[in-house]
Amino acid sequence: MEKLKFEVKINAPAQAVWATMLDDATYREWTSAFSETGSFYEGDWNPGSEIRFLGPDGEGSVGGMIATVEEIRPHEFVSLRYLGQIVGGVEDRTSDAAKGFIGAHENYSFTEAGGVTRVEVELDSVDEWAAMLNDTWPVALAKLKDLAEARA
Repeated sequence: MEKLKFEVKINAPAQAVWATMLDDATYREWTSAFSETGSFYEGDWNPGSEIRFLGPDGEGSVGGMIATVEEIRPHEFVSLRYLGQIVGGVEDRTSDAAKGFIGAHENYSFTEAGGVTRVEVELDSVDEWAAMLNDTWPVALAKLKDLAEARA
């Protein structure tokens, strides 16, 4: 497991960045960097809630990840812990592939100073996904920046 870190500075208050990042409609926009055919979530951002991050899998079905919201401090911090994956529309929490990242974390920190919000993303990645994530997260954060600054 590799720990990856990304950051972006956004000319908008933390509350606006938070809303842009987590609201359903804008979430779908900035996460299009990960899946051109669409990315969305099912669930909510309440502590202890289970949330599914989904998108078309290229074979006419849905794929994605299952996580629990471990911690949330509005406009400051979100911590997700992965519980499994969805492959071909089927939940998987027991295969070797799923077990390879179960328990991994994805954390978002928001720090505002002078009307500028720094978003830091820190996540655990299985080795085979690290290169793709290193390429894709900066693109996603640039989209988030554009969206949040346009809304602010």
